[in-house]
Amino acid sequence: MKNIYINTLLIALFITSCSNFDEDINTNPNVPSQASGMQLIAQAELSLPGLSSSPQGEFMSQYLAETQYVGTSLYPQQSTSFYGWYQGPLADLQAVITSDNLTGTEGPIENQIAVAKILKAYYFWNLTDRWGDIPYSEALKGQEDFTPIYDSQESIYKDLFAELKEASNMIVTGNLSNDIIYDGDISKWKKFSNTVRMLMALRLSEVDPATAQAEFVSAIDDGVFTSNDDNLFFQHLADANNQNYWYGQIVNQNREWWALTEGLVDQMKPVNDPRLPIYGNPARDSGEYVGMLYGDEVNLGTQEYSLLGDAIYAQDAPVYLVTYAQVLFAMAEASQRGWIAGDTASFYESAIESSILQWTGNTDTVADFMMEPGIAFNDAIGIEQIATQRWVHLFMFGYEAWAEWRRTGFPNMMVSPNGAAVPARLSYPDNEAFNNEVNYNEALDRQFGGEDSIYGQLWWDE
Repeated sequence: MKNIYINTLLIALFITSCSNFDEDINTNPNVPSQASGMQLIAQAELSLPGLSSSPQGEFMSQYLAETQYVGTSLYPQQSTSFYGWYQGPLADLQAVITSDNLTGTEGPIENQIAVAKILKAYYFWNLTDRWGDIPYSEALKGQEDFTPIYDSQESIYKDLFAELKEASNMIVTGNLSNDIIYDGDISKWKKFSNTVRMLMALRLSEVDPATAQAEFVSAIDDGVFTSNDDNLFFQHLADANNQNYWYGQIVNQNREWWALTEGLVDQMKPVNDPRLPIYGNPARDSGEYVGMLYGDEVNLGTQEYSLLGDAIYAQDAPVYLVTYAQVLFAMAEASQRGWIAGDTASFYESAIESSILQWTGNTDTVADFMMEPGIAFNDAIGIEQIATQRWVHLFMFGYEAWAEWRRTGFPNMMVSPNGAAVPARLSYPDNEAFNNEVNYNEALDRQFGGEDSIYGQLWWDE
């Protein structure tokens, strides 16, 4: 990480030395001299599918099993880098927030900064839920600070709540241009901001239920998603320059390395879940939906198991990140916990209906599905049912499903390949022991007794 900043500095010095030449030699009048606010935001938006499109995330949530090379799914202790997020989308968004050169040609400056703040908070939320304490308050300062402290996850959550509220409150009338997510609709960005606050609040249900309830209710009052039309998703294109990660792996690289897990199929097949034909294809040798035991090192193959569904790895497939169904599942759980008024069963059923509509495009089978044993709401096991159906819904956003599993413990069918339990976090990049030694070691001592273990529990997971 340090070397990248040094290289950047050397490039800057080189450019400065060139200023002795005629100005026209160094300036192309047909190319902007710097990116605009919305160009930087759009660049940051291009990284959104990377939050979801990851085999590692699918292994953490046990959605997919490896059909040929099983090593990664056996949960080895290994470092995972977060540098790309800081050097990419977070740096772009910080540049918008701190810029003195924004103009109103692409929409109100207040709204450009607000959207940058909202996206920045969303990225940081994902990062802290994967690693725990991370560089935050002193991060993104470039050459001013190569060794930022690691802020506690508790303090990061507190600040993200405040940042999201501030961003929502600064929004004014006027949409934006060059926005590839919501087409500049600032009202949807405000709903998204409040929805992220709501889901963040739910994450604190076990560690700080009072704060969780207060922030949850506040977010609802400020206005969250109200339909699937509000969903935050990234729409890939049928173009090699902006195609689905899974298409590149399965079609371009001819890698049939992933099958649906036995656990997933066993949750869906017995109840005739209409989403199963979207999630996976029937096994080639039987024509049936057959899941593969997660982490199985012996019974490997691609013919006898259900591989990833055509619709999931299509070149232009969408990547769903924050959805209305998640909002309804959250409301169902909040109702069950007594945080909000309303009928838990109604929230739960509406969540499933919205999920099926999102994944299949219709709700023709919803009524029959709701009557299936184990699906019909049972108040005695309400939290388990809500959490399990949320897990089914979050298919292919494995990291988010993994976070919810760590919080609730449901579904309770996760397996331990070779005795290795599902990890509780990602370990830090190896380079941090050299690049940021003092702060890295302090963070490990504070959280995990000095060990960078994938089984160290996060603040909200304790």
